[in-house]
Amino acid sequence: MVNVPRLVIAAPSSGSGKTTVATGLMAAFSERGLAVSPHKVGPDYIDPGYHALAVSPGASVGAGSVGTPGSAARVRPGRNLDAYMCGPGLIGPLFAHGAAGCDLAVVEGVMGLYDGASGQGELASTAQVSKLLRAPVVLVVDASSQSRSVAALVHGFASWDPEVRIGGVILNKVATDRHERLLRDALDESGVPVMGVLRRADGVTAPSRHLGLVPVAERRAEAVGSMRELAARVRAGCDLESLLALARSAPALDVTPWEPAVEPVAPAAGAGRPVIAVAGGSAFTFSYAENTELLTAAGADVVPFDPLRDEELPEGTRGLVIGGGFPEVYAPELSANEPLRKAVAELAYSGAPVAAECAGLLYLARSLDGAPMCGVLAADARMSGRLTLGYREAVAVGDSALARAGTRVRGHEFHRTVLEPGAGAAPAWGVVHPERRVEGFVQRGVHASYLHTHWAAAPELARRFVERCFVERCTA
Repeated sequence: MVNVPRLVIAAPSSGSGKTTVATGLMAAFSERGLAVSPHKVGPDYIDPGYHALAVSPGASVGAGSVGTPGSAARVRPGRNLDAYMCGPGLIGPLFAHGAAGCDLAVVEGVMGLYDGASGQGELASTAQVSKLLRAPVVLVVDASSQSRSVAALVHGFASWDPEVRIGGVILNKVATDRHERLLRDALDESGVPVMGVLRRADGVTAPSRHLGLVPVAERRAEAVGSMRELAARVRAGCDLESLLALARSAPALDVTPWEPAVEPVAPAAGAGRPVIAVAGGSAFTFSYAENTELLTAAGADVVPFDPLRDEELPEGTRGLVIGGGFPEVYAPELSANEPLRKAVAELAYSGAPVAAECAGLLYLARSLDGAPMCGVLAADARMSGRLTLGYREAVAVGDSALARAGTRVRGHEFHRTVLEPGAGAAPAWGVVHPERRVEGFVQRGVHASYLHTHWAAAPELARRFVERCFVERCTA
């Protein structure tokens, strides 16, 4: 049984202020000395970076950092709860794993409360996750263009699904004291208490660009200052005692915490644990903490490195993971680090296992917006005006260092780049939903694709990857 107090921060729609409120609450409660577990519904990578900063004051937030429950000195990573990629059955266990030893868990929702995977009902919605966690919901409402109508909106959301418990409302972008009185008077009739009021023009929102917020790793010093301001604003505008009491009203959750338990790979005599290098730094900020935990459980030593700064791979590297991020923003700098590009290419040509997702795919290409990259793949990438975004179902077309042929996964695409060609002679995946196509590259030990995957749903991927670190390399 899991008894961690918990809240889900939701909204009627995107842009209402969920991230501002959720992150501010995480920071405000952390400043009070509570160990706060941060979570995000859906596949988003950027918000969890701000969550980690909010709950880990004074710690260094970067790729490869894995927090330990109850540790104030280390980063407690923001964790995703994605019922599409991981399945509804893993939501409770993954939550319990991340929240172990904590005093409070705050879960930021995605899109509107009832919005989920396109055409699949409530699947992957904030509402579904709140029900799976038996967690009360706090609805963040953008009140900037309404007064009495706010009561009808809140009533509608509260009554739509009786299994979703909306325990309070936080009013955002309130203009004046008079505006606040009108809103409070209207909501008195709804039966849903107002637990916070935030004014307009706070000046502490994070900057955005083509894929959303700028990751915290790219603006850490500024983000730390903004986080303090945000915590102060939320502390002043929200009833933290009432919110904490609401969180503590959540009933016990009858789940067994997820563990990164995969059968460890038995190394050859004297081989020791293989080093798997994981790209991080400002250009590669997209990763799921569970992926790293699974690699470690399978018997690897995971060592982060920064392709913008490090001219060599970590000593003894036998495998390489390059996740998502913003290489298009740093293409000149990545290109200028020729020693590392050469080292990555040599590792790939040796047959060592290399798993690359999205940004990693671009980094392995010949060029990105004309700037030379690692040249491992016979493909060129460029920015486009079109956003590719959405969930995907895919199957491994053939055997690779990551997956056996026929392995089925659910993943997510999120990019404004195009790669020409989009697939090699041996593609990484055959996408079967929502459309049918092949994409990505498998060559030697390389598995490179636009598809982001969450290995908690397929832990055999991690074990297979570690296992391949012990396979004799060849250049054929």
